[in-house]
Amino acid sequence: MRFGYGSVLLASSLFVVSSTAQCPDYTSYSQSPHDPKSTGPLQLPYMRPSPECRTFNSSAVEQVITDMKNLLKDPDLARLFENTFPNTLDTTVKYYNKDQNLAFIITGVTQWLRDTANQFAHYHSLLTVDKELASLVKAVINNEARYVAEYPYCGSFQPPPESGLAPSHNDWADGVTVNPPVDNKTVFECKYEIDSLCGFIKLSRSYYESTGDSSFINDNWRSAIDQIFRVIHEQSQSTFDDNFNYVSYYNWTGGNRALSPMVPNHGNGEPKAYTGMVGTHHRPSDDLSVFAFLTPANAMLSVELKHLADVLEKVGQLPNITQEARTWSSRIHDAVWNETLVNNIFAYETNGMGARYVMDDANVPSLLSLPYLGFLEKDDPAYLATKKLIMSRKNPYYTQGKNVAFSGTGGPHVDAYHPWPMSQISLAFGSDDDAEIMQALYIVANNTNGLGLIHESQSIYDPNSYTRSWFAWANSYFAELILDLAERKPHLILKQDTPYKPGASSAPPSSSAPPASSVPPTPHGYGYGY
Repeated sequence: MRFGYGSVLLASSLFVVSSTAQCPDYTSYSQSPHDPKSTGPLQLPYMRPSPECRTFNSSAVEQVITDMKNLLKDPDLARLFENTFPNTLDTTVKYYNKDQNLAFIITGVTQWLRDTANQFAHYHSLLTVDKELASLVKAVINNEARYVAEYPYCGSFQPPPESGLAPSHNDWADGVTVNPPVDNKTVFECKYEIDSLCGFIKLSRSYYESTGDSSFINDNWRSAIDQIFRVIHEQSQSTFDDNFNYVSYYNWTGGNRALSPMVPNHGNGEPKAYTGMVGTHHRPSDDLSVFAFLTPANAMLSVELKHLADVLEKVGQLPNITQEARTWSSRIHDAVWNETLVNNIFAYETNGMGARYVMDDANVPSLLSLPYLGFLEKDDPAYLATKKLIMSRKNPYYTQGKNVAFSGTGGPHVDAYHPWPMSQISLAFGSDDDAEIMQALYIVANNTNGLGLIHESQSIYDPNSYTRSWFAWANSYFAELILDLAERKPHLILKQDTPYKPGASSAPPSSSAPPASSVPPTPHGYGYGY
């Protein structure tokens, strides 16, 4: 595929007030269907913002949408892709300044390290053909590096001061005590989740793998990596040393108005023994961990540390970090296999003392997503056995509807009878079985409540009961799956059994893609008045 255009932001700094006033809040906008409808049996609505309200525009992205609309068999899947693939750029670029090398990407109102990495995962193959999109991702990495360097235990952050955007108040953080303390003008929420740091590494290495540009490795990034290894060292230690001195580097009390319950033992979590894995206080769902060693998060950490070492070796930088990354990657990998697997079933959480919590949570990293993470192959016997358990009553957070044709895993973040579409997407990523893939795909496609977007969760009792009409991460994850299938199993979803990969096709650029000159470049990304 050849692209003749770059990317532009569809708002100028002088347009902020009028644009915000004229563009509806996307949270509200996403709760009602908009014309035109798709021509398939689901008649799914068109849910993209009007062009003047989009927060960033990439004609490379527009070209992929045009290609896929022509290639997909099912017009309903085509409409879902059209709505979900650009959703991150359409709605979440709250601030971008190329000269400052800063970008602020929101999930809701603030920037989450984990969500941001996942929201951009399906764009990486386009970075070589769209330089402005690559600059945006690089700016995201630099902004996140500043956050991680200062507050490596935190996962959600306020706008950078250069943006001029006011910090948001987090009602859920009122009354929460964090030690070491944080500045709420920088930090939105400071639950410690090791997968947030994995997300930062994933975004960084994916950028390099796509572009070959190592200039993201600056002082901010080096400081962030140093802090990540500090957390790894601190949170891999036993709760008690050999003399039963209590070891604590970070605690989070919760309680009061916090969405999550208080972390036990004065904010330090359940005791753990050394295993070689890294402990965490909260899951990717932001819910409290039962036991410290979260298997899928450690699996992701092992994978990403190996990738980090590979990148640093290729660019010839930070040889000490390269070796440390390889050492920890191997150590964590072995610990996951040796400490969490019993009777060929991975536990979701362990504590190094024999305790196991056998379940799965829909949020990625999850046990269902282990092949997607790159930790093991789809046909690995341990994965197949674990998957079978997860998608059954033996997983306390698996549910299946009778009147509502929806099923999957969820988690305590919502409730036990609202499984998440994300779990079915992970199931499809982790399968080579055509029937299993198509069943998972259409369980998701048939359950958008007629809104043509991927929600956080869906009730198994009421088709109108769902959470989060606007969930950019889930939209990106679904679009990423469609592209995965278009390349890996094109016969399932495309009109012809010919693999398609964005940035690698010879398809000509679409005449419908807006030229870069139609809207002047700008350092600010405002459209919707979030």
